[in-house]
Amino acid sequence: MSTLIVKLNATGDVVRTTPLLRCLEGPVTWITARGNCPLLERVHENLRCLPWDDRVQALDSGYDLAINLEDEPETAAFVRKVQHRRLFGAFLDEQGRMQYTPEARGWFDLSLISVYGRQKADELKLANRRSYQDLIFEGLGLNFRGQEYLLPNGAASDIAGDVAIAPVAGPAWPMKNWAHYEQLGQELRAAGLAVNVLPRRQTLLEHVGDVRAHRCLVSGDSLPMHIALGVGTPCVTLFNCTSPWEIHDYGRQTKLVSPMLAEFFYRRHQDLRAMTAIPVELVYTSVLERIRGGVAHE
Repeated sequence: MSTLIVKLNATGDVVRTTPLLRCLEGPVTWITARGNCPLLERVHENLRCLPWDDRVQALDSGYDLAINLEDEPETAAFVRKVQHRRLFGAFLDEQGRMQYTPEARGWFDLSLISVYGRQKADELKLANRRSYQDLIFEGLGLNFRGQEYLLPNGAASDIAGDVAIAPVAGPAWPMKNWAHYEQLGQELRAAGLAVNVLPRRQTLLEHVGDVRAHRCLVSGDSLPMHIALGVGTPCVTLFNCTSPWEIHDYGRQTKLVSPMLAEFFYRRHQDLRAMTAIPVELVYTSVLERIRGGVAHE
């Protein structure tokens, strides 16, 4: 069976979609943002990765299955040009409106193009207790049994240590940036741990190598978290405004959920209350437990 996957952004969402490659039989063409290609190239023998700018190359053949996990009209318009026998995900209807296939409701009912509207979609998202992979796999008729991410090994890192701190999330989610990372680093160093704040790198492969070179990662719900889950680095993750339940923890993640999560759920503005609601002491002890092989909090 030949498959087309259209998943461009965000990079963390691309990474958490890679378990599909372990289940799809036959050749797969994946269209993504150009910057994400290094994370997909050569991770699977049957995978062809194309940057969005070169998407016309995907029209060289038809597909048994087209999977569109984007909610933008431009991507849906392109998928409509592709010859395919079955479609899963978002599409444009005859009136040019964004819709999604019935099998994809589990995920897209919680999305920006939800048939229920944005407010109800966020309410459903807050109530949801299933992981992203579980929802997507079920819609495709597959069984999610904890299939791992597929990631490249990454570049050799010139930093290594006990704890890596990734304090900055993307600009779209300012409340993911917890306010106490600096204090946490000081306290962990005082406990004798080697702590590094992850630097900004030129390539994603360098970033993968940096995460791999540590015994534990501390971050928000962001790309470094997904890399840690993919390369096997235990992680402590702070959830200030996004869903902790959508993330499958693979037995290597401690989830620290803000007591104010419901108030700030999927809000994109900045509020110091959200960024300080998780106490330093809880994060500190959670990191020590992860370093010592302790059990994750839920």
